[in-house]
Amino acid sequence: MFQINKNLKLLPAIFLFLVSFFMFTSCNKEFDKAGGEITFPPNGTTPTLATLLDASDMTILKAAVTKAGLLPSLSNTSLRFTLFAPNDAAMTSSGISLAVINALSVSTVTSLMQYHVVPQVVSTASIPTTFPNLQYPTLLNPAPALSALLRLTTFPSRRANGIWVNNIPITVPDIQAVNGVMHKVALVVSPPSRYVYDRINTDADLSIFKAAIIRADEGLAPTSPTSIIGVMNNIGANLTVYAPSNQAFKNLISALTMGMIPTNAPDATYISFLASNNVTTQTVRGIVVYHITLSRAFTNNIPITALSIPTFLNLGIPSHPGITIASTFTGPSVSAATVKGVANATASNIAINPTPDPAGTSDQHFLNGVIHKIDQVLLPQ
Repeated sequence: MFQINKNLKLLPAIFLFLVSFFMFTSCNKEFDKAGGEITFPPNGTTPTLATLLDASDMTILKAAVTKAGLLPSLSNTSLRFTLFAPNDAAMTSSGISLAVINALSVSTVTSLMQYHVVPQVVSTASIPTTFPNLQYPTLLNPAPALSALLRLTTFPSRRANGIWVNNIPITVPDIQAVNGVMHKVALVVSPPSRYVYDRINTDADLSIFKAAIIRADEGLAPTSPTSIIGVMNNIGANLTVYAPSNQAFKNLISALTMGMIPTNAPDATYISFLASNNVTTQTVRGIVVYHITLSRAFTNNIPITALSIPTFLNLGIPSHPGITIASTFTGPSVSAATVKGVANATASNIAINPTPDPAGTSDQHFLNGVIHKIDQVLLPQ
């Protein structure tokens, strides 16, 4: 199929970049990432972030923060936080009412609210407009038994037409408090709960991509540092996976076999083809790693001007030009986005539908990355 470098080896040492945990020590200072000091209101110890929750449109959020036990921290004038704050309209649009908050367990509400709080000040001026978006740790530790220092991160980004946290628009930025800053958001910023591989493993429309991953890992234990499945199940990884749909794989393999396998053949036929000696493990591995990048990118962070970025393939072939990504905005929302491989005649389209996992096709957010479904297999050469 392709003459992938026969010496391509994704070495364990290289994968240390991918499997390191998101550890951090919170300085909790009043300086933003740009190095500038935040100017806080001059009126003594008010308003605090907790006081801002007394607003008439913040009743559901305040109830949730109170149930989560975070109100004392957000009242503490010696600490510094950023609060991503969905008002009552945003909460109800996300399916969360006061009754829902009352019915949910304390642990569930605590996890949800902790993901909305960053233990440092992140003003919008400190969010760069460059790719990729920055990571900021939240208060949420998804696996305290694994490490007391592990934190889930949020991904603020800024473009000329908007500001986001993950793929949620920030509607009212930089509401200052004496102990931090509040950004009102359009919807609840839900913490992810599954791994990247969980989606690939269970999505019927990604079964051929899954078969390619399994073939690429042939001979490797899931615990191997070079296992693709292992990385996709590692909470310390930070990935973007451009996942070809089943039809995308069918179109490619049918063309490569000169139509001997028709595009309407059952999925199982294509899965069997990838598992056979018709294609080498090394070739399949080269194709699979070409669909994975080393940073998490939501579609709203993809630049309007086409940008070349490296993939996992660059870990074995540093000189490879990588893939090219670009987006189109209609107002504040991404209406189209593409990703192109070096040998593709045309760019592959990302299927824009940011409905949360498992129903959506773009901006599918997981513990260790983001998945975007695409309509062509990316060709590295």
